Amino acid sequence: MDSHALVRVGRHYATGERIKLTWTPDGRIEQILPHDGDEDAWIAPGLVDLQINGGYGHDFNSLPLTTETVIQATRRLWEKGITLYYPTVITNGDEEIEHLLRVIDAACLEDEAVGSTIGGIHLEGPFLSPEEGPRGAHDSRYIKAPDWALFSRWQAASGNRIRIVTLSPEWPEAARFIRSCAEAGITVSIGHTAATPAQIRDAVEAGATMSTHLGNGAHLTLPRHPNYIWEQLAQDQLWAGIIADGYHLPDSVIKVMLRAKSSKALLVSDAVYLSGMPPGEYETHIGGNVVLTPEGRLHLARKPELLAGSAMMLADAVWRLAQSGLCTFPEAWDMASTLPAQAMGKADHYGLKRGAQADFVVLEKEEGSLRIVETVKGGHSVYQREC
Repeated sequence: MDSHALVRVGRHYATGERIKLTWTPDGRIEQILPHDGDEDAWIAPGLVDLQINGGYGHDFNSLPLTTETVIQATRRLWEKGITLYYPTVITNGDEEIEHLLRVIDAACLEDEAVGSTIGGIHLEGPFLSPEEGPRGAHDSRYIKAPDWALFSRWQAASGNRIRIVTLSPEWPEAARFIRSCAEAGITVSIGHTAATPAQIRDAVEAGATMSTHLGNGAHLTLPRHPNYIWEQLAQDQLWAGIIADGYHLPDSVIKVMLRAKSSKALLVSDAVYLSGMPPGEYETHIGGNVVLTPEGRLHLARKPELLAGSAMMLADAVWRLAQSGLCTFPEAWDMASTLPAQAMGKADHYGLKRGAQADFVVLEKEEGSLRIVETVKGGHSVYQREC
């Protein structure tokens, strides 16, 4: 395949029709025309991961973070069809968070292709629930109420790259903070929360538009009704981020979420830095021994029943969800590409359509698996699988 020619041919991921896709030198899709070839590869929009902590041994939260870590992680993500992602910085000390944000910004400035692939930073914490269960694995020492002055300091350190903030609206300061974020064009996502249904509704009224890994980061036992999961499902304004690795949520729960959220269901990987690594036992940087199974399940070595995070990349989660029969492959792919772009206000610039940015992948479906053949970002081929 000529990586310099501004044309690709293959089957449209949604319709199955053979197409010829062309784009302009400045990286915009020019035409999508019928094609009478016999190609078996598929062409699909690039994947958009709104929540990812790292992968292939590269961790966005391991201190000290380097620009090389961010650059290398981005290049590996291209191999999995990612053309836009939001590196996720989680709960930590104030200075530590500031360091991580500065380094991600520096990496974007250092490498133009990396900068165009990072759509923004997702700040997941520290404005979360302090309660055991909803807090999840976030360090209780650093959990605190939403603080706009502190956030503004972090935003300046990030080069204004924080575009998503996950918080719990149970704090008295939450509604005011959410309104400030909304006015600044920052997406507020409800997550790691023990909020009451009324507090969820107040958050939506203030401008929250998303739920972070809905159904996870929650108490083990909830009142049958009302509770904060039902309330988020019932809020039509909220996009729902879902981890579809087959371990974080049962398929029956995903089925209900897909029906309740319809066109506002999103797939996120929430992948940790061990994603993409060979199966085996690892010692994590926080001192715990974990096991990554051949099936992609990551669990504590001492307690196999407890998950140690998500270890499945987004493309693999798309394939797993489609194979589960809960939705079609095009529906699953849209939940990980065009719909996340829409949730972030980028609908006009994303997808297989004239005038959109030429962010797409060429893929093959064979032997019960999905293989990324090529990833094109802004009209430039950033990854090609070796034959």
